[in-house]
Amino acid sequence: MKEKARSKKKSRIHLLHQYYSYTGFYFFVWRSVKKAVLPIVLFVGALLAIDYYLLDIEDMLVTITETYAPFQVLGIFFLSESILGLIPPELFIGWAGKSSAPFLFLTLLATASYMGGIVSYFGGVGITKIPAVQKSMEIRLAKHIKNTRKWGGFLIIVGALLPIPFSITSIAAGFIRFPFSSYLIFGLLRYARFYLYALVIFKMV
Repeated sequence: MKEKARSKKKSRIHLLHQYYSYTGFYFFVWRSVKKAVLPIVLFVGALLAIDYYLLDIEDMLVTITETYAPFQVLGIFFLSESILGLIPPELFIGWAGKSSAPFLFLTLLATASYMGGIVSYFGGVGITKIPAVQKSMEIRLAKHIKNTRKWGGFLIIVGALLPIPFSITSIAAGFIRFPFSSYLIFGLLRYARFYLYALVIFKMV
């Protein structure tokens, strides 16, 4: 019985592997990783250039922590993560690194991003209830919607971990009515992204 169960499990994994191979999921992930590398390199390069030629990044982050209340910074970040991820999270991670409690505020940032994704998810659900907006967004987000229908949870995992707008992935998930409970579970990997990036950014700032 155990051998049969193992065989079925292996067979299912093999079939999933074949499916993701044939539908181009692995190529999509690889291409996304390559695309993500350039923005990260540019961001690090820009930070170093600004720090060297224009102003002291460390002093700037310290000034922000002294000027603005944490709830104000977290509120701005939450709004950004709820609306297409307009501001790079790396800036806020740097801010957390200069706060009085770095890992506490890093966790709060990750939570704000996670909650922002949930807002985006329900934004996607809401879009489907307005026919005119639905048609427009279906055209604009055609690729994301198509990929989410093909790969479901795995695409949400990619969106949560890689430096691509998590909001767009969440909107697409809501648009196709991806199971909300599963979305919540996969979206938790957003925390891993923040902690991993903090390992590098905290050392830089």
